[in-house]
Amino acid sequence: MKKYGVNELRKMYLDFFKSKDHLVMNSFSLVPHNDNSLLLINAGMAPLKPYFTGAEIPPKRRVATCQKCIRTGDIENVGKTARHGTFFEMLGNFSFGDYFKKEAISWSWEFLTEVVGLDPERLYPSVYLEDDEAWNIWHEQVGIPEERIFRFGKEDNFWEHGAGPCGPCSEIYYDRGEKYGCGKPGCTVGCDCDRYIEVWNNVFTQFENDGEGNYELLKQKNIDTGMGLERLAVVVQDVDSIFDVDTMQNLRDKVCEFAHTVYKTDEKKDVSIRLIVDHIRSSTFMISDGIMPTNEGRGYVLRRLIRRAARHGRMLGIEGSFLPKLSETVIEGSKDGYPELEEKKDFIFKVLAQEEEKFSRTIDQGLSILSEMEAELAKKGQKVLEGRDAFVLYDTYGFPLDLTREILEEKGYTIDEDGFKACMENQRQMARKARGTTNYMGADATVYDQIPADVTTEFTGYNSLTDESEITVLTTQTELTEALTEGIRGTVITRKTPFYATMGGQEGDKGVISCESGKFIVEDTIHLLGGKYGHVGYMAEGMIKTGDLVTLTVDAQGRKNTCKNHSATHLLQKALKTVLGSHVEQKGSLVNPDRLRFDFAHFQAMTPEEIAQTEEIVNREIAAGLKVQTDIMGIAEAKKTGAMALFGEKYGDEVRVVSMGDFSKELCGGTHVGNTADIAVFKIVSESGIAAGTRRIEALTGDGVFGYYKTAEQELHEAAKLLKTTPSGILEKISALQAELKAVMSENESLKSKLAKDALGDVMDQVCEIEGVKLLASKLEGVDMNGLRDLGDQLREKLGEGVVLLAAVNDGKVNLMAAATPGAMERGAHAGNLIKGIAALVGGGGGGRPNMAQAGGKNPDGIDAALEKAKEVLKDQISR
Repeated sequence: MKKYGVNELRKMYLDFFKSKDHLVMNSFSLVPHNDNSLLLINAGMAPLKPYFTGAEIPPKRRVATCQKCIRTGDIENVGKTARHGTFFEMLGNFSFGDYFKKEAISWSWEFLTEVVGLDPERLYPSVYLEDDEAWNIWHEQVGIPEERIFRFGKEDNFWEHGAGPCGPCSEIYYDRGEKYGCGKPGCTVGCDCDRYIEVWNNVFTQFENDGEGNYELLKQKNIDTGMGLERLAVVVQDVDSIFDVDTMQNLRDKVCEFAHTVYKTDEKKDVSIRLIVDHIRSSTFMISDGIMPTNEGRGYVLRRLIRRAARHGRMLGIEGSFLPKLSETVIEGSKDGYPELEEKKDFIFKVLAQEEEKFSRTIDQGLSILSEMEAELAKKGQKVLEGRDAFVLYDTYGFPLDLTREILEEKGYTIDEDGFKACMENQRQMARKARGTTNYMGADATVYDQIPADVTTEFTGYNSLTDESEITVLTTQTELTEALTEGIRGTVITRKTPFYATMGGQEGDKGVISCESGKFIVEDTIHLLGGKYGHVGYMAEGMIKTGDLVTLTVDAQGRKNTCKNHSATHLLQKALKTVLGSHVEQKGSLVNPDRLRFDFAHFQAMTPEEIAQTEEIVNREIAAGLKVQTDIMGIAEAKKTGAMALFGEKYGDEVRVVSMGDFSKELCGGTHVGNTADIAVFKIVSESGIAAGTRRIEALTGDGVFGYYKTAEQELHEAAKLLKTTPSGILEKISALQAELKAVMSENESLKSKLAKDALGDVMDQVCEIEGVKLLASKLEGVDMNGLRDLGDQLREKLGEGVVLLAAVNDGKVNLMAAATPGAMERGAHAGNLIKGIAALVGGGGGGRPNMAQAGGKNPDGIDAALEKAKEVLKDQISR
């Protein structure tokens, strides 16, 4: 048998079916067209679904394709095994109401044995257990001996996905020989080992499933076949895996050349080699179809593939950018079947290079932080990385969660996925809120990626709220620009700035950037990669340009209030450790001019006493007037002093230690008051749970507390006014009103009881007999269900033997109650069934025991009909 190459096999297949009067169609894009159910095309028939469903008319009733496909369901296994991959080409011939089983089976056999030249003795067909038609075609027309045709059940040989078209299938297996087998005596077709490999699948769509397991024959029967091109090449070329076929081998050899290694000499390296080979193929084809790396949807799939490949390249010791060069090999090997690759190669190379460069800028820092996290886990004897820490890597350093997970799994660690999702959702909520005032979150992230890497910003805002500096970069929401004019939103970057950028829970400063020619309003200040500070906002008047010397002025009151809240957060954390225990650990925080929010580890809700005690401790330290001191020292020295460090935060060789007397000492880069007395006062306004084992405190300081109490005082005076008393007399007034209400309610119940008793005599006049059984069916007003039950007991006693049925309307809703005496039940009366028989007439339902039942309804107008119907129901019960 000749060992045909991948490109030859593709052409042979399409030419063969062209000779069978099939229309050969080019591969569809990997981006599904008008199909929201798919992120990416993952099967040969996926783009043809409209033809199968009848939504569109096919260009011809016979079609053949070689469709490029992406599947990422098993992405974690790619590289680790020789059988998994994300990209593959699917050969397929399709019939839309034209030929059926006979032709499909005979042509598949003809192509494999006569065109490709596979040994017929090594091919084994399988059919669905009940598909005698397919079995007969294989046996009688193709000539396969009975013992070489396998029947399998629905799990293996019946194609269906819930309701809709479905049908049996027939697969063709190839025996690769004993060396690929498991060695078990029973090893045969269907075994999970690699000996018998499925090369072709003919699906016979002939039934309609109604969704409940009922099948009807379709008027139009279709053929849907699939054969993986790479898998066919494995068989034809007699190689071990898809990574050994000719086109993949060329790519594999190129990776080895870059890495200065040899395949199959180091299994760990082989994993990386296979992963890179697969991922660069997927990435190249995805980019050629217009997919760009992003943080969501199919764009995120692409970004993930590129970054995984880039990381494994580093693991192999490949230096510098290498993915565009590998992509060149992909294009060279596939351009015969996909000429668009050659046409778009420059674009493909550019996208790969940019994404690889972006990742290169973040991975070193991310790996360093992750390494510190791993060391901390090992030190604590833990195996699970907190979701918050994984989110810090993702959010601050651009480290994908999948990459963090993959690296940790290699070393036996896992991630708290739920915790990560909680952090992500919290960020989304914050982003949605931020968009109300600032639009930078909605801007294209690539705007900031375009900023030159050597641009940096020096922060001067610890000691001053104003500074002068040169504008180095300006952006609109979509692109770099040389100038911003009135009304335009954008971002300003300067060489120096007194504006604090969002970090460590503290929100960025607001303020003004101005010069003679214009004024820019800063609505937020953000950290950008490479030590840049972005001042986000809009031009209020005039114009500013890159190179302009500007004055940067922070909103002084906003910064002052933020400092109070940040310093109070430090006091709060220490107070919580004092009150609740040393297990308290910061899980997150938010500090802005209006309030502070502190998330911490704790196993239960705080009691009112614990909240009061915590508040008291913080206010005590505020009143003590502790000096707030900042020291710069080495990280090791800082930890020796007992300074609290937040696990997951990035600390350099030198750190900033913020001390508040002897009470609190933390590593912190934020801004603070000079003395705790500057905070003035502290008030906890809420304590709640946000996740398992995580509590949240929201609090106010200074003017925020005064405003809080001012509002409370206003509400107190309003309440006093309504109660016609003074604020100091509110409690006494409420107590008096409660006593008065209790007395009125008691009197009301007495009156109700008296009215009910007075009604007994009137109601008894409505007794009638049904087949010798007394029935009292009556309608009452303003009685609730409890009242009906009490009244029913009294009427049943007064009635002696019989059935009581009462109906009442209370607050627009119907209440029904039925009771039967023992004598009535002996005659066949059943209170529960009586209620069931009439409840629908009042728009409700209910039931109960033979002696007592009740129901509710929404239709008061149906009561008379229900009471009349009861006579009929009771008569029927007795007659039985």
